[in-house]
Amino acid sequence: MTESGSFGGPTALRIMLGAHLRRLREEAGISRTDAGWAIRGSESKISRLELGRVGFKVRDVDDLLTLYKLDDPEQRERLLMLARDANNPGWWQRYDDLTPTWFHSYLGLEMAADLIRTFELQFVPGLLQTPEYARAVVQLGRDRPLPSAEVDRLVTLRMSRQAVLTRKRPARLWAVIDEAVLRRPIGGDAVFRAQLEHLLEASRRHNVTLQVIPFDGGGYPATGGAFSLLRFNEADLPDVVYIEHLTSAVYLDKREDLDLYVVTMDALAVAAAQPRTTERVINDAIKRLD
Repeated sequence: MTESGSFGGPTALRIMLGAHLRRLREEAGISRTDAGWAIRGSESKISRLELGRVGFKVRDVDDLLTLYKLDDPEQRERLLMLARDANNPGWWQRYDDLTPTWFHSYLGLEMAADLIRTFELQFVPGLLQTPEYARAVVQLGRDRPLPSAEVDRLVTLRMSRQAVLTRKRPARLWAVIDEAVLRRPIGGDAVFRAQLEHLLEASRRHNVTLQVIPFDGGGYPATGGAFSLLRFNEADLPDVVYIEHLTSAVYLDKREDLDLYVVTMDALAVAAAQPRTTERVINDAIKRLD
């Protein structure tokens, strides 16, 4: 297991193992239907396994490796170990009772990512939020206030995610935000001032690039809203675009979709002010709170 894979936990490992199984199946010239029959399943089950969207039974993996005539004992044991590790829970699963199931995959992918590019129109990106700002954000859009204990756990989850930027091999974060994010005092002036000061500090990190799209720049691409683009060191982990909606999320990994979002993200970076001006822009936003 690579360090990147271990950071990502079961989500990344499932995708990696699924890619290995798909490659072995195709090399063996076996259809998904026949592979499904071999493990008492269906074609759709093989498809889900190869995409890493479901957990693996070690017995099923063993049967598939036999069907695919994988004779190398060392490689076979490595893939079986991968199947066992992919069934271990990620640290974030302790919050399953508070977070929607469609968000769990993103948490694993975020921890496995080498580069995270994100665009935000309304909020400071989650990886750069202070606890107090995050506390105000998680209460937005609720028909009734959450119990304080649940809010505490959600804030703890968000702060734990930020370890991806400070670990031994930190991910790189490239965030582009609309200037509106710096004008919306979520949580009140005191909380927002502390958040802006935190943004200043974060923007000075070697692995963080922060750009602001100014109001006077006119219109820009990405009219569809906020999104994130995740890139991985592992060859078996394809780039992923993550788009979150009110009650669901979309994960895109088809090349044509990825290419469109990469072009859009590049265009946003061009439309935004250069990173060297970010500190001045944030300081101006702080002065408005005086």
